[in-house]
Amino acid sequence: MTFFIILLVVVVVIFAVKNIRLNLISRPTFKMFKKVLPPLSQTEREAMEAGDVWWDGELFSGNPDWQKLHRFPKPELSDKENAFMDNQVETLLAMLDDYQIVQKDKDLPKDVWDYLKSEGFFALIIPEKFGGREFSAIANSTIVSKIATKSLTAAVTVMVPNSLGPGELLLHYGTTEQQNRWLPTLATGEDVPCFALTGPEAGSDAGSIPDSGVVCMGDHNGEEVLGLRLNWSKRYITLAPVATVLGLAFKMYDPDGLLGGEKELGITCALIPTDHPGVETGERHYPLNMAFMNGTTYGEDVFIPLDWIIGGQQGAGRGWRMLVECLSAGRGISLPALSTATGHLAAKMTSAYAMVRQQFGVSIGQFEGVQEALARIGGLTYALESCRLMTAGAIDLKLSPSVVTAIAKYHMTEMGRTVMNDAMDIHSGKGIQVGPNNYLAHGYMGIPVSITVEGANILTRNLMIFGQGATRCHPFVLKEMEAAAMEDDDAALEQFDGLLMDHIMFAACNASMAFVHGLTRSCFAKAPVSGETAVYYKQLTRMSRGLAICTDVAMLMLGGELKRKEMISARLGDVLSHLYLASTVLKRFEDEGRQQADLPFVKYAIETSLYEIGQAFDGFFKNFSNPVVNFVLKRIVFPLGNHYHKPSDAIAQSICKHMTQPGVFRNRLTHLCYVDENAGTGVMESAFLAMHDMQTQFKDLKQWQRKGKVPATLDIEGAINYALENDLLKQTDADAMHHANKLRKQAIAVDNFQPGEL
Repeated sequence: MTFFIILLVVVVVIFAVKNIRLNLISRPTFKMFKKVLPPLSQTEREAMEAGDVWWDGELFSGNPDWQKLHRFPKPELSDKENAFMDNQVETLLAMLDDYQIVQKDKDLPKDVWDYLKSEGFFALIIPEKFGGREFSAIANSTIVSKIATKSLTAAVTVMVPNSLGPGELLLHYGTTEQQNRWLPTLATGEDVPCFALTGPEAGSDAGSIPDSGVVCMGDHNGEEVLGLRLNWSKRYITLAPVATVLGLAFKMYDPDGLLGGEKELGITCALIPTDHPGVETGERHYPLNMAFMNGTTYGEDVFIPLDWIIGGQQGAGRGWRMLVECLSAGRGISLPALSTATGHLAAKMTSAYAMVRQQFGVSIGQFEGVQEALARIGGLTYALESCRLMTAGAIDLKLSPSVVTAIAKYHMTEMGRTVMNDAMDIHSGKGIQVGPNNYLAHGYMGIPVSITVEGANILTRNLMIFGQGATRCHPFVLKEMEAAAMEDDDAALEQFDGLLMDHIMFAACNASMAFVHGLTRSCFAKAPVSGETAVYYKQLTRMSRGLAICTDVAMLMLGGELKRKEMISARLGDVLSHLYLASTVLKRFEDEGRQQADLPFVKYAIETSLYEIGQAFDGFFKNFSNPVVNFVLKRIVFPLGNHYHKPSDAIAQSICKHMTQPGVFRNRLTHLCYVDENAGTGVMESAFLAMHDMQTQFKDLKQWQRKGKVPATLDIEGAINYALENDLLKQTDADAMHHANKLRKQAIAVDNFQPGEL
C-alpha cells in the first residue's frame, strides 16, 4: 500500500511541477513527435487545411453532443424550390425518353438541351442577381435525384454545371469582372461549362498533373501582354464536347521571374473560351453506354492573358485549395444524389415487382430469400436518403465539411451499388433485357461511373476519410502538428506541453469510459431521447470512445507510417464513416417526427452500421502490428466480446411488409422516384396497385383450386372465368381480376426486337 501511495505522489509531482514535467515528459515526447510526424507534401497540407470540421469532429471526440445533432436545421425546400420541382422538373421528366437517348441518339434531344438552358437547370447555384436560380444545396440535390430516377444522362448533364466547375469556382474565387462576364451567360445557358482536371497520368493524384502554364509575354487582341503559355492534355471531362468555356487546372511556372516571386507557383485554375485559338475539344468518350457528354480537351502552346486566371493574378498558385474546397460540393451533393436516386427507384420498382411476379403459384415477395434482398434495399434506401439530407444540409450551413462529404461519396455510391445489385437479382431476367420498358439497366451500367469520379472509391476510403479525419477532426493532433512546425523551439515546447497534457487526459478519459461502457453494454451512457432508439445513441457514443482511443494509439505507435498502412487506417475510417451514417439516420428519424412506421428501417440501418463498426474494429485488432497493444485495445473496446450482429430476420420481414403495402409510408420512402405512366415504371406501379387491390380475391381463387372447386390445371384467366361461371365470383370482381392480371403480364414482360431492328 505504501508503495502505491509513493508511486501516486511521484506521478502527481512529475505532472504537476512544470519544470519536471517539461524535462521528463513533454520535451522527450516533443522530440519523438517531431521524428514520427508524417511528412506532408504541399498538396497534402493544403488538402488538410481546406474545408471545415463539423459533426465529424464530434464523432472523433469520444463523447458526441447528440443535442447538437438535433439542433441542426431540418433540410427543407423553399416555396420557389418546390414550385420548380412541381413544374420545371416534372415537365423535363415527361420530355425524356431514356432508351432513345442512350441506345439510339447517344445524346439529349435538342428540345431538352434548350429547355435545360432556358429554365435555369444549369444555373441552380448562380445568384439571382446574375440571372440564376440561387437554390439551396438540398434543392440542387433533390432536383438531380429526381431526374436520375428517369435518366442518368440528363441528371449528370444537370449535375456538372452545378458542382465542380467554372460557376462554383467563380462564385467563390472569381474577380468581380470575371463574375460579371461569365455568370450571366452561364445562367442563361448561352455558355456551357466544363472543368478539366484529370489527365492520362494524373487521376486521383491531382498534385502530379503534368499540364503547365509558363509566364511569358504574348500577343492578345493585337497587344503584347503578360500571360501564360499553356500545354495540357485532359480526359474524362464531362460536357467537354459541347462546352463553350473551359475551366483548366495546370501547374504554373515563372522561370524568368516576370512576376517577381517564386519560380514554381503551384496548381492554378484558369477560365478559357473553347473557341480560343489552340483549344481543342469535341472528341467524345463513351462511359459504359451512358450518353452524357464526356470527352477530351488538349492544347499546345496556347497563350492566355493573366487575368483569365480564376481570381486574377492573386489566384496564381491557389488552384489546389480552390479545387479541394469545391470538390466537397460534388462529393456532398451530386454523387450522393445519384446514389439516393438508385435507392428510390430500386425500392419502389422492386417492391412492386416482388408482389407482381409469381413463381410456384405465389408472389416471389413471399420467399424469404427475396425478402432478405428486398429488406436490404429498403434499409439502405432509408440510410441513403438520411445521409443525402444531412450532408446537403451541412453545405447549406455554408460549410465545406471535406471529411463528411468524402464519407458520403464513398459509402453512398457503394450502398447504391449494393441496392442495384439486389434489385437486379430480384428482377432477374427482366432486369437484364435492355429496352424501352427496362427501368434498371441504364442505372446498373452507370453505377461504376459514380464509383470512379470525384476520387476513385479505393482512394477515398483508404486515404481521404481517415487520412484527413484523424488529423482534422481530432481535438489536438493538428494543433500539435502546428506547434511542432514552429521555428521558435522554446515557444513550440511551451505550446506543445499544454496540448500534450490535455491530450493525455483526453486519451485516458476515452480509454476508461470505453472500458466502462463495454463492461456495462453502455447501460449508463446518456441518450437525448427515450424509447427504442435510445440504445443506439448509447452504443454510438461507446464506439466513438473506441475510435478515439484506437486512433490515438495507432498514431502514437505508427506515426508517419500510418499513412502507408492503408488497410489499418481504412478500417478506422470505416468506424468513423458508420458513426456518421448512423447519426444521419437518427437525425432524420427525429426531424420527421419519429414516425412509428420508420422504426424497422431505422433499426435495420443503424444495426447494419454497428455491425460494420464491429467488423472494422475486429480487422484493426487482428492486423495491428503490436500483439500486446492489440490485446489491450481489444479488451478496452470489447471487454465482453463483440456482440454486434446484422439486423434480425424479424426486422427484415417487417421492412418487406411495409414496402409491399401501397400508401403513405411507401410513398415517403420512394418519393423521389418518377413514375412515368407511358413507360415501364408506370406499368409496374399500375400492376402493383391493381394486384394489391384484388389480393384477397386472388387468394380465394388459389384456395378454390387447392380444394378442387376450381380446376388446378387452369391458368389464371381460365380460373377466373370458371369461378365466375360457377358463381364463386361476382362479375365486377372477375373484371377487376382480369384487368389486374393483364397489367401483371404487361409488367413482367420484357422488350423484344424484330430481326435487324437492333
